[in-house]
Amino acid sequence: MAANQQTPQLAILDYLNAADRDPAERSIYRAIGVEPIINCRGTFTIIGGSVERPEVLAAYKEASRHFVQYDELAEGVGRRLAELTGAEWGLVSDGCAAGLKHITAACVTGGNPEKLIRIPDLTGFEKTQVIIPRYARNAYDHALRNIGVELVTVQTPEEMAAAINSRTALVYLVAGRGTAAGQPLSLEAIVKIARPAGVPVVVDAAAEDLTVPCVHLEAGADVVVYSGGKALCGPQGAGLVLGRKDILQAAWQASSPHHGPNRDNKVGREEILGMLAAVEAWLVRDHPAEWQGWLDRLDAIGQAARQVPGVETAVEQPAGLSNHSPTLVISWDPARLHITGEQVAEDFARKKPRIAVGNGDAEGRAAIRITPSQMQPGEAEVVAERVHSILSQSRSPQPAQLTPAGVDLSGHWALTVEYFTSTSQHRLYLQQAGNWVSGTHHSEFSQQEIAGTVEGAQVKLRSRISQPGDNILFLFSGQADGDTFAGTLFLGEYLTARFSASRISYPASTHPVTIPGGPPLAT
Repeated sequence: MAANQQTPQLAILDYLNAADRDPAERSIYRAIGVEPIINCRGTFTIIGGSVERPEVLAAYKEASRHFVQYDELAEGVGRRLAELTGAEWGLVSDGCAAGLKHITAACVTGGNPEKLIRIPDLTGFEKTQVIIPRYARNAYDHALRNIGVELVTVQTPEEMAAAINSRTALVYLVAGRGTAAGQPLSLEAIVKIARPAGVPVVVDAAAEDLTVPCVHLEAGADVVVYSGGKALCGPQGAGLVLGRKDILQAAWQASSPHHGPNRDNKVGREEILGMLAAVEAWLVRDHPAEWQGWLDRLDAIGQAARQVPGVETAVEQPAGLSNHSPTLVISWDPARLHITGEQVAEDFARKKPRIAVGNGDAEGRAAIRITPSQMQPGEAEVVAERVHSILSQSRSPQPAQLTPAGVDLSGHWALTVEYFTSTSQHRLYLQQAGNWVSGTHHSEFSQQEIAGTVEGAQVKLRSRISQPGDNILFLFSGQADGDTFAGTLFLGEYLTARFSASRISYPASTHPVTIPGGPPLAT
């Protein structure tokens, strides 16, 4: 470093080297100005997934000390996963969605690299379609669409049988969404249709507990894909793929380090062995003791909540494999405590210590939901105190009436949305009755209902774009001033934008309309 240059502040290194930091305030995230969160929601990617097992971290560190040839590593790990799970073969991918993407590429190309490097242009390919039951459409089927396939959605066994043809690459379904025995398009029913046609069946079991042997493979699925960062508590950036060896080997060919469309889904040697360690740990973990530990956390929180008059608690214990964790439901009459579950969840999310909880307001009862599986030692006591504190506070009744509207938004509006690097032109067609606004929102590619309120000059409007597998929330918050209003557009998981709207006025027409007395004499 040049003599006249100052030593930069090393936030992370300074944190790691600090020995006298207050344990209560110790967090590497605070070193860069980010406040950590107590996770009472479960294994959501947006807040970090799961806490990696000690065995995973140890394997990760040890793997980082040595280099290895990746094809040889994939062979060894595939064989070992087969031994552990009873599946024909195993593969570690860069997350569950990447695993689905690799499998789709494998089924489209059949392991032919000349086809692989042409993806997503499938011109001339024999296999170009993926069949999905309508109940299985979800935001994660983008992983399949990224390969360039055409999705064919079906709702009945008859529609599925008719849809299968020489272009069908695979059938994709999500575990737990209509796949149970006895359902019209259960896994077993789908296998009976697909197998005679030689069409592989792939099950997305991202959030499920791993079963050995795998229940989906036993029921006839060809491939099943899990998330590493959920129940398995493996690397958040890893996925576990089990099933037919030939398909999984073609999927490995389609994934990094090999060049092609999936090179961007790179999985490190550390994550590969960390995922393998997570599977081995899963087989020896004391799952009943873990469950009891979760119940103990919920009991401590529930006891604190029930000290507040009018508060009730119940523990839900789901029987399914997906998101398999007990949940504490804390409920109350919002008219008595003068606060809703949504307001409690928002308070917890924004104030220290930050706590992520679910809310479940419905039918005159306010509620929050607490999932304990990713809580850490000592956090149950923090959450219990916070729950008791907010619910026991004395509050004034919330205003029954809204502040009178100071502007009428009825009419047509031209709206400009300013995204990060582009703008988009929308239209609003609104009608207003007192404080309440409703109408139609024409966005760039769709149209949907919009509704909201006006209090004084404050405008709040909500609409949602919905299509199979996807939705985008639009929350407009702004100030009105005569024939304009502007403010912030909250886009849910897609962050925020700015918007401005101007009323559209139409010149009065003075041209009379003449109705012909018969057919035209010229066109």
